[in-house]
Formats: sequence, C-alpha cells, structure tokens
Amino acid sequence: MAGEPSDRDLVERFVGGDRDAFAVLVQRHERRVYNLAYRMLGREEDAHDATQDTFLNAFRRMSSFRGDAQFTTWLHRVAINTCYDALRRRKREPALEMDQSAEGDAIPHDHAESTAVSIDVQRALLRVPNEFRAALVLHDVQDLPYDEIAEILGVPVGTVKSRIHRGRVALARELGERPRAVRPSEETTTQ
Repeated sequence: MAGEPSDRDLVERFVGGDRDAFAVLVQRHERRVYNLAYRMLGREEDAHDATQDTFLNAFRRMSSFRGDAQFTTWLHRVAINTCYDALRRRKREPALEMDQSAEGDAIPHDHAESTAVSIDVQRALLRVPNEFRAALVLHDVQDLPYDEIAEILGVPVGTVKSRIHRGRVALARELGERPRAVRPSEETTTQ
C-alpha cells in the first residue's frame, strides 16, 4: 500500500529507538508466523506460544538483522528455529488436539467433512520429519520460492527441492496414499 513504510524502514526505526515500529512489524507478520508455527507444531496453544517467542526473539535480536535478506526471510528463519526448539522440548507424540468449543456447534456436513480431512492432513504432517516438514510448509503452505526457503533454512536450493520431494512422499505415506512416481524432469520444472 502506498504511504506505508517498508519492513526495512520499520526495522531501522526500531533499531533507532522507535518501539511503535516493532508493533507494526508484529501486526504485519503475525498471521504468517502463526500459520507456520501451527503447521510445524500442530497445536493452537503451542503455535501461539511459538509465535510469541518468535517475536520476542526478533525483538531481542533485531540489531543482528543486517538487511542482507528480506526481513520476512529473516523472521521466517527465527520462527523455524523457535519451532525446532519447541519440538525438541516436546515428547515425541501426536500433537493435534481438537478444539473443544466446536464440538457442540451445528456444523454443516460439508464443512465437517473438509475439517476431518484437514485434521487428518495436519496429523500426517506432524509425522513427517522436521526438516522435510519445514521445507514442505514453507513451499506448499506459505508459497515461498525455493531460493527464499534455501535462505531461511540455510541450505542449498537443491537440498530444498529434495526435502520438499521427500516431505511429499512421507506425507503421502502417512496419509496411506501411494505416491506417484515423479520423473526427474517434472521435479525440476515445478515450483
């Protein structure tokens, strides 16, 4: 939008002492960070905690943002690291909890069916190894390009492509589907 400061401007203002600039950054990026954390962790409460921790870490480390990458890339990296920390602390168990408030509500059949499928996919996604899940969520859910994912994860683009492919295979296996064979030429042409 015209007239709104860029992320880079807000970071500079924050580092210069303008605390309101950080509030704008949080408001601007909170939803994406939460969605990433939810896909990585599977529980709303954990995703809220991870989102809060991500912004707390960003607040503390903002002076380390050098501007070599976009702010969103740096923030996604902070979020992924925060989620990895949360996963290391958590026992290895299925991590999806049903929202209890929705049980008594009258939900149309179609919505309930799509919700069940969504829950199945989320549960299966949580059983995909972390490094594959991170690449898969960043690409297929957050819709980030390979090069930005590579920067966020600190790995080469080829590794990102491999992790996405392996993540999709693992997800299909968890969903009980037989993954279709992908020709090498198809893998490199899809983004």
